[in-house]
Amino acid sequence: MGGARMESDLEAFVQEISGEIREEMQRAYGEEALERWERPRFMGRMNNPDGAAEIHGSCGDTMGVFLRFENEIVAEASFVTDGCGSSMACGSIAAEMAHGRTPDELLDITPESIRERAGGRPKEDEPCPSLAVTTLHEALNDYMKKRVHGDR
Repeated sequence: MGGARMESDLEAFVQEISGEIREEMQRAYGEEALERWERPRFMGRMNNPDGAAEIHGSCGDTMGVFLRFENEIVAEASFVTDGCGSSMACGSIAAEMAHGRTPDELLDITPESIRERAGGRPKEDEPCPSLAVTTLHEALNDYMKKRVHGDR
């Protein structure tokens, strides 16, 4: 019985710490970014994308962005990252913002627009919105190169 009680105490401790971490993240990042960290949308590699890029950021995180176009409009976008919760949230937001946009409109997505959508982001996470946008723009560049060279 001692083992079951110790297991129960440990589980209660872990839940308490997890709750405290979640509350701190919500205060620092806001609900939108926290929700994206816990349940990122549009995460995953895409088979045969029209444009793709993978960039290793100055913060040490790596992000990949994948785009599929139909009639010069992003029909599908996804991302992957090995980074922190902030990278996860920014990649998810960048992929979502890409949907339904033309190549020119993708260039309107900026680190500031991602930061605003994510609820402001703490200053120490400054590289994350930039990494998401740089990777998105490089995936667009890959698409444009393929289109010009007829690889598509």
